[in-house]
Amino acid sequence: MSKDKDEKLKKIKDEVLECKKCSLYKNRNYPVIGKGSHDAEIMFIGEAPGAQEDKTGHPFCGRAGEILDELLNSVSIKRQDIYICNILKCKPPLNRDPEVEEIKACSPYLEKQIKIIKPKIICSLGRYSMQFLMEKFGLANKIEQISKIHGSLFEIEIESQKLKFVALYHPAVATYNPNMKEILKKDFQILKTLNNK
Repeated sequence: MSKDKDEKLKKIKDEVLECKKCSLYKNRNYPVIGKGSHDAEIMFIGEAPGAQEDKTGHPFCGRAGEILDELLNSVSIKRQDIYICNILKCKPPLNRDPEVEEIKACSPYLEKQIKIIKPKIICSLGRYSMQFLMEKFGLANKIEQISKIHGSLFEIEIESQKLKFVALYHPAVATYNPNMKEILKKDFQILKTLNNK
């Protein structure tokens, strides 16, 4: 099973390396396709790569990545056991928010990644990711500000497979506001419960 997944995910990587569907490819160093276990039960989906990620091609490798590692450790989850990626595979200039057309162009890669990996739990990191995924998975009527629904659990279905969806703050919020780290840790506790089922 895993060999089949490896091949399919490699195909997506090759497609992203050749992708010119939006203008972001022009200024990138490396696209950030995704990293982690191809058999992951938990998939984390962020918004777009930052400067550090663009230099290395690895998701969440800067300060936000350090906070993410800390949060995962707090619920005894190893980074190598999860899969982590972003909606956009290339870094927007000056770390600006993703644009609608960019999301439209890039999100089919993410959708394929989800279908190949078949996680049991999908976690959005940040409001752009939350909004995109909730709209995609038929939860548009449940969308509220992230400050209201962070840490909430939703049921979704992908190709007749039932999954859990959790909206989480982006770990970067704790770099601007250290008090947010405790809120994030509390939200991550839900993963401990779900992961042990």
